[in-house]
Amino acid sequence: MRVALIQLAGGSGDKKADIALACEKIREASAQGADIAVLPEMFCCPYETSAFRSYGEAEGGEAQAALSSLSRELGLYIVGGSVPELEGDRIYNTSYVYGRDGVQLARHRKVHLFDIDVEGGQRFMESDTLSPGSQITTFETEFGTMGLCICFDFRFEELARLMALRGAKVLFVPAAFNMTTGPAHWELMFRQRSVDNQCFTVGVSPARNESASYVAYGNSMAVDPWGTVLTRCGGEPCIQYVDLDLSRADSVRRQLPILSARRTDLYEIKEV
Repeated sequence: MRVALIQLAGGSGDKKADIALACEKIREASAQGADIAVLPEMFCCPYETSAFRSYGEAEGGEAQAALSSLSRELGLYIVGGSVPELEGDRIYNTSYVYGRDGVQLARHRKVHLFDIDVEGGQRFMESDTLSPGSQITTFETEFGTMGLCICFDFRFEELARLMALRGAKVLFVPAAFNMTTGPAHWELMFRQRSVDNQCFTVGVSPARNESASYVAYGNSMAVDPWGTVLTRCGGEPCIQYVDLDLSRADSVRRQLPILSARRTDLYEIKEV
């Protein structure tokens, strides 16, 4: 299964141009044999709370229509980063997944809103504008079950574990860590979640734009179930490709049984 990690210099302030850029890079990935193309969080919207409503769209909006049409045309899966989704007076940070036929396979609304205030570092309050989602998201492909969450969601091991318990062998994470949290936690988080859940993790970030009010870390990466970093971008716009053999997850789980050895008579993580 070939995955394209598309680290875009989006959020330019021109939504149409950002969508066109994303489509151009997805076409490039398709030409390189990608089965799944993954975009960053807020790929066609500045990552600013004041921008979410004006750049937002309702179900079936401009960005969604473009990605659905392109997935059908090219015959590949698209994990569509995320966009501000408008529903009534609410705004969600939402990721859509499209199958090879262009049909929407999944919709994940970011469950854990990014409200942080790091002393001497980054402050950001998504809850000033956004509403939280309320579902754990997995979807099916011919390769197996995949999990999906967005950025701050990934800090919560319970969410990753529940996706793994549903059978997910790959967790896709459109994300936008910043220059405070990224250097400290980005690689650590992806390796940690891969090792804990014995699955592949794929994180795709916007490219770094030093002139933006919120500077993304970049460093999109894929990690295998043993915690090995398979590929990684720097800060600049790029596409990285990685070929994932999902039987590797089965092999690691067999050799080092963690999921199957849990003491559910003593403790339990379960969906509610």
